[in-house]
Amino acid sequence: MTRKLISSDSDFEKRIGYSRAVVQDNWVFVSGTTGFDYNNMTISEDVVEQAEQTFINIIEALQKAEASLNDIVRVRYILPNTDDFEKCWPVLQKYLGEIRPAATMISAALADQRMKIEIEVTAFKA
Repeated sequence: MTRKLISSDSDFEKRIGYSRAVVQDNWVFVSGTTGFDYNNMTISEDVVEQAEQTFINIIEALQKAEASLNDIVRVRYILPNTDDFEKCWPVLQKYLGEIRPAATMISAALADQRMKIEIEVTAFKA
């Protein structure tokens, strides 16, 4: 059994005590990821731009885990405002349209009011 912790070097991970992703054997569990640009710790006010940046962050975590979007088997979308979900569909289609993982959308408050979408994925490296 092998276990590897993946970090994005975000202050959130250190302050709260979690990993961006955890690799356990062939499984990759990517924590709920938001649209923060971790290089400069900024976040767009636009939900679609946040969704795009979220996938950039997820791709980076998957690459560190030696995985890719194609390995995703499960995705969870969390949005405070359900009306924003449909606006994000083109971005979701762009990144996952051919992969078609099992999916759930949940409406819930997020840790920071600037966050408009959070995405969590599970991947399996074949």
